[in-house]
Amino acid sequence: MKKIITVAFAVIALSAHAEEDVSTAGSQQQTSTIEIPQWIKNINFSGYGMVQYIGTDQKDAKTNTFNLRYARFILEGKISDFDWRVQIQGSNVKGPGEPTVQLLDLYAEWRKYQEVKIRVGEFKRAFTFDNPSHPITQGWRGYADAVKNLAGLGDRTGEKSSSGRDIGIQIQGDLFPNANGRRLFHYQIGVYNGEGINSKDCDNRKDIIGGFWVMPIKGMRIGAFGWTGSRGDMVYGYETLPDGSTKPIKGSMEKNRYAFSAEYDLNEYTFRGEYIHSQGWGAAAAGNNVREIDYSKGQKAEGWYVMGKVPLIKGKLHAKARYQSYRPQKNWKTSINQIECGLNYYFSKNLEMHLEYARINDRRLVKHNYNLIDVEMAFKF
Repeated sequence: MKKIITVAFAVIALSAHAEEDVSTAGSQQQTSTIEIPQWIKNINFSGYGMVQYIGTDQKDAKTNTFNLRYARFILEGKISDFDWRVQIQGSNVKGPGEPTVQLLDLYAEWRKYQEVKIRVGEFKRAFTFDNPSHPITQGWRGYADAVKNLAGLGDRTGEKSSSGRDIGIQIQGDLFPNANGRRLFHYQIGVYNGEGINSKDCDNRKDIIGGFWVMPIKGMRIGAFGWTGSRGDMVYGYETLPDGSTKPIKGSMEKNRYAFSAEYDLNEYTFRGEYIHSQGWGAAAAGNNVREIDYSKGQKAEGWYVMGKVPLIKGKLHAKARYQSYRPQKNWKTSINQIECGLNYYFSKNLEMHLEYARINDRRLVKHNYNLIDVEMAFKF
């Protein structure tokens, strides 16, 4: 960014100097100018921030705090048939009071044809509808628990919280235009390291994630996704050495997942539902770069959600509701179920407020039920 600003100032200074350096011979006047390259003109800088108040009455774990949810800065542009994007995030990924800054996106995509687009770098995994949605337009205090745990946001495998991203290559495209030019079929398939954000491959095996959806009518899409891969360098157990010390036994942990999705989104009406299933052991803690397997969590997990947003005042006020359930051991004894409702108010296209109430039923707790209130201000620039 500093280089771009420096180049911009240099260009401005040189242009001004050239305009002053005018020689007159008779009636002739010559002026020198410097032309700015088109790729510099195509660079856009943007970003957004989200601040949050959250409160719960959970027994022995009450919450009443303000929080900085996100601060993100985006640089993107176009060079010939390629689009490129760089996104940096500042957030409390480790927890309140422990801010972190990390690279989220760094990729280029060849976009000459709608039928075939090729993306290389670090970006969102090609899994579920919810995962690639923008945190502001997504409109809730967070992504559904099933998506967070099974699509790589704070993954069940213990990889670092990555907002659903990984490093790799993806091919996608839109096919079969109808009489109005609207494409009826979308496909995408990607090959990734399988270790999450900003991480090299630890076992020289790759994750393969693919999906497709059909769009039978305007605003509607119905899709399915598949994911097979592994996370390397996982601790399976410990070996006792002759001197009495222990040595970790490491290997690759399998990941096999699938999802079914449906959505209708048109004229400020949004309805979406997804089901996700996962086979593979979980780590001791999700989203904290933990590599020790916790066998007590079982080998299978699943979750689903349904949500809807409708305009009460078009362009100004939306009502929303969501039901979600996540079962980290694929049984009801460990399920976390939530009923949520709220309002989103739009002061302008760049400033909005989200209000949300949730009734949470967590079967893992002694006291299953508690309440949550969330208020967020989100702005874009």
